[in-house]
Amino acid sequence: MKTLLPLNRFILWTVLYGTLTGSTALFAQGGNLHEQSEVYVAPTDPLVQQKLKTWGDQKFGMLIHWGVYAVPGIIESWQLCSEPWLERPEGISYNDYKKWYWNLSSVFNPVNFDPDSWAEAAADAGMKYVVFTTKHHDGFNMFDTQQTDYKITNGPFKNHPKANVAKYVFEAFRNRDFMIGAYYSKPDWHNQDFWWDKYATPDRNVNYDIRKYPEKWKSYQDFTYNQISELMHDYGAIDILWLDGGWVRPRETVTDEVRAWGAPIPEFGQEVNMPRIAAMAREAQPGIIFADRTVHGPYENYQTPERKIPDTKLDHPWETCMTLGNNWGYVPNDNFKTSAEVIHSLVEVVAKGGNMLLGVGPQPDGLLPPDALPILAEIGDWLDQNAEAIYGTHAIDTYQDNNTWFTANDKETFAISLLETGKEVPKSISWSGKLPKKGSTLRLVSTGQKLSYTLNGTTVSVQIPSEVRKSAKAALAFSFKN
Repeated sequence: MKTLLPLNRFILWTVLYGTLTGSTALFAQGGNLHEQSEVYVAPTDPLVQQKLKTWGDQKFGMLIHWGVYAVPGIIESWQLCSEPWLERPEGISYNDYKKWYWNLSSVFNPVNFDPDSWAEAAADAGMKYVVFTTKHHDGFNMFDTQQTDYKITNGPFKNHPKANVAKYVFEAFRNRDFMIGAYYSKPDWHNQDFWWDKYATPDRNVNYDIRKYPEKWKSYQDFTYNQISELMHDYGAIDILWLDGGWVRPRETVTDEVRAWGAPIPEFGQEVNMPRIAAMAREAQPGIIFADRTVHGPYENYQTPERKIPDTKLDHPWETCMTLGNNWGYVPNDNFKTSAEVIHSLVEVVAKGGNMLLGVGPQPDGLLPPDALPILAEIGDWLDQNAEAIYGTHAIDTYQDNNTWFTANDKETFAISLLETGKEVPKSISWSGKLPKKGSTLRLVSTGQKLSYTLNGTTVSVQIPSEVRKSAKAALAFSFKN
């Protein structure tokens, strides 16, 4: 029988492998994108409707993936899964790899964990809500669940005063008036009632036929219910329950559209009993928003296209989740987007009626990656100056003309012209479609100053003062009365 590599050799491999995969992990993610579904069922609960409206006004949030996968710096839990789009290192058997992965919990000790610094960085970036991974697909819990010992409070971090990580993350962001979202993975690959050691684990799904072992699946349903109940009752006010793992779904919701996404689908449903969970959650947290990703119906209160922006404006609630780097979690030497790239995406998302959730993965020591902080600050600087063109706005039918995007509130329309990186700002900026009324005032949002402009048929041309051209970054926002 093959013996396991000693732990110190595992850690060495971990560091080397994480470094090697930093620039390539994005390509592995290609087999795992949650597409935007075509069906939307609007909630009928007035409290949910009101919270959705509040959430929709926030526009910009932070998604934090953090768990044992930060130690090796790999693409979250996914290398536990044996699907064709995934690669694991040579020279280690699959079973040994799983044992190594599970054992990362014994070395995950984020002694520099400082959730207040995370919240400060997010606030400085102009973010208004947070979604934190309480548990990813690997089943490692970032909260003090009583349903399993596989958790952050049962390893080398257990005696830290903030060992119950999710509690302190939620508290830190709540203290800055953020809306709070709890990410929770419906699949749990560490749980014997989902991945049973009796059978192989060929893909992401439950690895036994639940029609033959209904009592085992019922045990898993109870486990899921109990964990979500802990989050709903013991961790303060929660605004969003962000449920990942959309392949764990009722069989009747598997449509041709779902099959076309390419994920393996068993011949039976994998229903965790969302009606029971939802009733409990809404009793504990009235008005809570459910984002049961890609599962069409009453528990997908907003849609979550991943790493992409819809082609057109959507008239129902939605949120693009996008990474700051190439990866959701921490990967060494990751390639971060520039602040201008993020701002351009945010402007497009808001103009099309959505929110943007930006993924930032903390390091294994508990700090955000230092290279990410100035980028977040630059995004926040732009949003500080142009807040009224983004927050609390809504989409309009004329939402784009080439490189200019339009948003509006009840009083004003905003034209946000994206600037090309590395090129001088032109002396005038023109757009068609949504124009100020002849003789009305047009102003620069960032300073409030009135700008000269000319109307020529269906086009407006705005003169850009030299001092504005010198200091402009990413985009210029203009406003005029509706």
